Amino acid sequence: MNPEHVSVEGPRAQTPFPGIPPSPRSVVSPFWSPSAFVLEESQERSGKQKIIDRALAKITERGLCGREPVSAYLAELYRRNCRPNTLRTHAVTITSFLLYLKGCGEDRLEGISREDLGGFVEHEQDRGLKPNSISVRLRGLYSFLKFLVHRGDLSAEILTRKLRIKLSQSLPGAIEPQAVRKMLGVIDYPRDRAIVLVLLRTGMRIGELLDTRRQDVDLNEQKIEIMEAQKTRVGRVVCFSEDACEALRQWLVYRSEKSAYLFHGIGRPRLSYEAVRGRFERYLSQAELADNGYSLHSLWHTCATELHKAGMRIECLQHLLGSANLRSPGSMRG
Repeated sequence: MNPEHVSVEGPRAQTPFPGIPPSPRSVVSPFWSPSAFVLEESQERSGKQKIIDRALAKITERGLCGREPVSAYLAELYRRNCRPNTLRTHAVTITSFLLYLKGCGEDRLEGISREDLGGFVEHEQDRGLKPNSISVRLRGLYSFLKFLVHRGDLSAEILTRKLRIKLSQSLPGAIEPQAVRKMLGVIDYPRDRAIVLVLLRTGMRIGELLDTRRQDVDLNEQKIEIMEAQKTRVGRVVCFSEDACEALRQWLVYRSEKSAYLFHGIGRPRLSYEAVRGRFERYLSQAELADNGYSLHSLWHTCATELHKAGMRIECLQHLLGSANLRSPGSMRG
């Protein structure tokens, strides 16, 4: 073999664009790995796509109308970087409406009218949905209809004289101090006690706390860094009190180091909302508070109410609690 005719170069890299030379092959360190943020973003995008795929598959399987415009609308929400829960809520709302239309014998979106919307509201009421839930679905449905109007699929008349659900104007329920003491008195598991106290003292939402990683918590300075708020998508730092800090220290004794998240379940790296809600409701029952209408979100309202009573200004509360529409004590919406 003549060594002069042996090339030491590998196959020349190909480029799909003629006339543009291929870039030199990049060298990737074998020690490089994507950051946790990159992995989370990738997982979130994958989760969003699964939500869209499931919704479209359900429309196809049940023979519902409007698959193409629904696909275009959900793709628009995806491009706008809406949250997975937002995508899921819109998908469920639209699918429920299409199921209602099919039951009424309607097989074209172009033929829907204001009477169809009113019938859908009554249908949801008959199913036992609460006014708040129906109001959320109606707003989501009007968002979809507005999209269809902009596409030219519907007349703009459908958006005139919108239906409104009359909602109670009562203040969101903060938990009374005596009830808080009773509830804390029955919580003996370190993880659950830490969750409740952190929510009470910081004004974090349950989703924000479940997304918190161990590295986001500084016990020495008693603070938690929230990289991205659920509502405003703006990061913030919250501080917690001594009792919440002590509860966290007790939980860290039992916490598994295999999980990157602050709170994990048995065999699960991240604790789920359903698991926390179930245990919270059990503690309410043990404390004889099950009939008071409290929920996990009541902890957020309790923190907001206590801080406002202590003299904190609304502007400061808005930033601390990560709320975009906190205008007065009577408008404390999480």
